Amino acid sequence: MEQYLVWLLIGMGLVIVELLTGTFYLVVLGIACFGGSASAFFGHAFGIQAIVAGSVAAVGVYLVHAYRARNAARQMAPIDAGMPANFESWIDQSAGLARVRYRGATWDAHLEGGSVLEPGALVYVLAANGNTLEVTLKRPA
Repeated sequence: MEQYLVWLLIGMGLVIVELLTGTFYLVVLGIACFGGSASAFFGHAFGIQAIVAGSVAAVGVYLVHAYRARNAARQMAPIDAGMPANFESWIDQSAGLARVRYRGATWDAHLEGGSVLEPGALVYVLAANGNTLEVTLKRPA
């Protein structure tokens, strides 16, 4: 099989797999393989093909990373932010760890600004970190 076809098939495979992930890094690597394929098509040695593919990949990954970092501040707020939850009990009051009832289930929560709470008190979700909610007494703006 011709070298340019191998590069082309690998590039197509990476682009197809990217459809499952949505990060754009695999698209960049696929495009880099297309660059290696073009270099092979024009008869360059494998070393040149690898340099072309590596250069395109490095520039593309940097551009995707820079774009994602630049737009990180404009991302949507967490869906749970500002939603009410009910305080159930303390796990460790000195550390601010509690159990809250949220969306029909009991969750571990970290309470900002520790205070004395009674069961059933209303708290507000700031964010979800894995299986732990970050909650506060004041409703976030």
